[in-house]
Amino acid sequence: MNEFDETRLRDMLDEVRHVSTFIHEQTRSDLDTNLMLAYAVVRAIEVIGEAAARVTEETRNTYPNILWKNIIGMRNRIVHNYNNVNLDIVWQVASENLPQLELQLVAILTNSE
Repeated sequence: MNEFDETRLRDMLDEVRHVSTFIHEQTRSDLDTNLMLAYAVVRAIEVIGEAAARVTEETRNTYPNILWKNIIGMRNRIVHNYNNVNLDIVWQVASENLPQLELQLVAILTNSE
């Protein structure tokens, strides 16, 4: 893997970990009542998707277990439909999908060292 891709994967991992910190001891309804929490989680998911989009096709093909299209698609939905973000989906991604992504990224980055 090239250095550029490794940097993007580390960016993704950093943002995944930020989301984990943001939602710790929070509930789904907190996204509705805590504007700063909602903004932070949505922004982090957006950055994860942008970093994923910048990972080369070669590296993406090397790690097909990562749902690249879904990650990038989520970023695109947030950016292009910014005024109608579905917080139910955001919560599901943050609480269910990102923990698995963290494990995958750690495994990849540990093997690249």
